[in-house]
Amino acid sequence: MNTRTTPPPGRPVPADPDQLRAPYADALLAHAGRDWLRLNVPGHAAAPGSDLSAAFGPRVPALDFPPLLDGLDLGAHTPLDEALELAARAWGARRTWFLTNGASQGNQIASMVTPALGGTLVVQRSVHSSVVDGLVLSGLNAVFVQPSVDPDQGIAHGVTAGEVRTALERTPDAAAVHVVSPSYFGAVADVRALADAAHRAGVPLIVDEAWGSHFGFHPALPDGALALGADLVTSSTHKLGGSLTQSAMLHLAEGPFADRLEPLVDRAFRLVQSTSASALLTASLDLARRALATGTDRITGSVEAADKIRGVVRGLGRFGVVSDGFHRFPDITAADPLRIALDTRAGGITGHEARRLLFRDHQVMVEVATDAAIVAVVGAGSAPDADRFLEALHCLPAPLHDRGSGSRLPGREPLRLPLPGPARLTAREAFLGAARVVPAEEAVGMVSADTLAAYPPGIPNVLPGEVVTSEAVAFLRRTAAAPGGHVRGALDPDVSRLRVVAP
Repeated sequence: MNTRTTPPPGRPVPADPDQLRAPYADALLAHAGRDWLRLNVPGHAAAPGSDLSAAFGPRVPALDFPPLLDGLDLGAHTPLDEALELAARAWGARRTWFLTNGASQGNQIASMVTPALGGTLVVQRSVHSSVVDGLVLSGLNAVFVQPSVDPDQGIAHGVTAGEVRTALERTPDAAAVHVVSPSYFGAVADVRALADAAHRAGVPLIVDEAWGSHFGFHPALPDGALALGADLVTSSTHKLGGSLTQSAMLHLAEGPFADRLEPLVDRAFRLVQSTSASALLTASLDLARRALATGTDRITGSVEAADKIRGVVRGLGRFGVVSDGFHRFPDITAADPLRIALDTRAGGITGHEARRLLFRDHQVMVEVATDAAIVAVVGAGSAPDADRFLEALHCLPAPLHDRGSGSRLPGREPLRLPLPGPARLTAREAFLGAARVVPAEEAVGMVSADTLAAYPPGIPNVLPGEVVTSEAVAFLRRTAAAPGGHVRGALDPDVSRLRVVAP
């Protein structure tokens, strides 16, 4: 058993030799190396001649074991227990849970436990749609704090501590504050100030740090939310932390709310975690933790590659770097150096078209596009071919280029984020209430029964219980019509119909 002392709350452990271990991943590899006759689930039984083995090689199905196995996760102080302890120490948490249904699962857990603390969640309006899903599951009331918005780029950033304090002052039954940092575009909020505001009001701060699982593991990276006073943090480890898609973590700080939250989180975790959690996803979390905690040199290479891309883009002058304008927003205190958000309209092409052509003609995949920009991400520890990306980017055609138009495309109005309509019902009331389907144009002025979000990033543009506006309908339909555009929660790919609360 590991007998090392717990590190100070919220601080990643530097130079901890135990972080070189990957106990669960090693145990899984050893288990798969034995000569098993597998007469249990999964049904593929790691058969050498199966379609899975032919498609993925024999290694993947051989490692695909179910839960509750001796020597892996069953018994006293298992390799899984050790892996969870190492993850908690690496992120500076009191306790960590491994999630196999993504950070969405962590956000749902956070929303489900907060009714035990109060009647209303004070929540940033630009949270991921999974937080709204959690409100539907919990039935909690919500007071939304509007984020700052870059009207030219059409993107939402974060909220300030002052705005959160104001919301808390008018919410006497507040249960918690739930915010996002960093944003999809890499904007980092003042988590310390937000935590202070929440704690002064006697409530915990929950941070959706889905895009910041790598924070705190390198001097060039911002501090993680736990180190800055957050109480419960969702970490989408697969995004930039390097684990397999759909794997994530939930971290609980050693703070004033830990004793109250820990049993609640543990029970909610069991409600929404699969009873057949993937051993492959779990092992990837163990390996990603080891890579982050011991990979300073590799992360240096990742930061240098991202810095090179931004530097060359600035030098050539065709495209803009979105984070260069972050100083104009009081809620932003830093930028994630591994996020590369580029204004493509300055170069005469929409973000959606740039993403499509990069994918089709150059086999270059970027994370997301908006009407105005593309966002590329560099995983912590990865070493992308910066020159290949830069060449492909600057080979993009500029059919609408007009040097006199600045960041606007000639003859084209920018796609602006719509303001949300007023809330008439809670998310749960609207989602579970009687509903009917109407043409999108007729839905204007009615109360939405669904969450509708341009995806990615998955920030809801319409919530269950909110009045549907004409601006929202136009935004969602234009998003859906763009190359690669998608609206999560829509009944039709083109958003031609909407589900509304029946009168």
